[in-house]
Amino acid sequence: MRSKFEGGDLDFFESTLGQLLDDIAARYPDHPAVIYSDRDLRYTYSEFNQRVTRLAKGLQALGVRRGDQVGIWATNVPDWLVFMFGAARIGAVIVTVNTSYRPLELEYVLRQSDTRLLVTIDGFRDIDYVQTIYELIPELKTCPKGQLTSSRFPCLKGVVYLGRKEHQGMLKIDELFELGRTVSDDDMAAVQSSLDCHDAVNMQYTSGTTGFPKGV
Repeated sequence: MRSKFEGGDLDFFESTLGQLLDDIAARYPDHPAVIYSDRDLRYTYSEFNQRVTRLAKGLQALGVRRGDQVGIWATNVPDWLVFMFGAARIGAVIVTVNTSYRPLELEYVLRQSDTRLLVTIDGFRDIDYVQTIYELIPELKTCPKGQLTSSRFPCLKGVVYLGRKEHQGMLKIDELFELGRTVSDDDMAAVQSSLDCHDAVNMQYTSGTTGFPKGV
C-alpha cells in the first residue's frame, strides 16, 4: 500500500502486532526492546519476543481465544507490555482498566467488556487491588486457578497476579508459562496466521465524566 504526502511517497504495509514483533526480533535480535532502569531490567527484541510467545501459549492453554477480552488493572510494570503483545499474538483484546478505579467502576468495566481474564498487581496509591477483587469475586478464594465460576461475572474465568506473593485462586505468570508448554510452535503459528491486521487489539474506556465509562 502506498500513499502520498508532502515529502513524497509513503509506503504502508499490513501486519499484525505479532508478525511485526517477529519481524523486528529477526532483524534486530540483540537491540534493546524494553528498558526499566529503576528495576535494572532489560530485554533485547529476541528476549522480549520469546517471553511474549511463552505468554501467548499460556493464554491459549488457559482457553483465551481470538476476540476474547483480557483486562489489565496495573500500573506501568514490565509484564504489561508482555500481556499486550501476547494477547495480540492470539487475537485477544486488551482492556486497559484505569488504575484509579474503585470497586463499582471495576465491576462495571469487567461486566460491560465481557472480560475473560483479569491481570492485576498489588495496588496503586490507596487502592488495594487484590482485596478489591476478592470483595467483588469471593468465589476466587475457593476455585481452582483459571477455572473461576462467578454469577456476578459470568464471562470471567481467571485472574493473573503480577508479583511475588501468593494469592488464593490467582495465577502467576510463571504458571502461565508452564501451561504454555502444552501448546506447540505449530499450533501457535496456525493461530497467528489466522489473524487479520484489522482485528481489534485494545479496548480503551473513556473517563466517564458524564456517566459510566464507554469502551472504544
